[in-house]
Amino acid sequence: MIKITDQIAIDSRDIEETFIRASGPGGQNVNKVSTAVQIRFDLRHSLSLPGDVRVRAEQLAGKRLTKEGVIVITAGRYRTQKQNRDDALFRLTNLLKQAAHPVSTRKPTRPTLGSRTRRLDTKTQRGAIKKLRSEMPSDD
Repeated sequence: MIKITDQIAIDSRDIEETFIRASGPGGQNVNKVSTAVQIRFDLRHSLSLPGDVRVRAEQLAGKRLTKEGVIVITAGRYRTQKQNRDDALFRLTNLLKQAAHPVSTRKPTRPTLGSRTRRLDTKTQRGAIKKLRSEMPSDD
């Protein structure tokens, strides 16, 4: 079990991992050894996640979500399989933790009396400065 929050945990059997060859520099090692990991988590069919968390996770996943509702995370930053596996699981749990916290809606507020008067005072001062820039009427 992988703990997401106090109430939410996902079964490690729901995560499918495959090891692939990493890209980038590394010489012969990168061409011979499959150290990068690709983990797949079926978000839409997971019974361990509540519905609202599942919907928010779909929105947060973005391009990492397939059409079938599977989150695919590829990690190849490190040289060892273990480090890459830990990195991929860390990124998945962070995504699910973010989705577990509901987004609070903004409560609209009104400007205070002090802020309104300050705004009007600065507008008056700015207008006075601009008025000084205008051409002075000639006495002709």
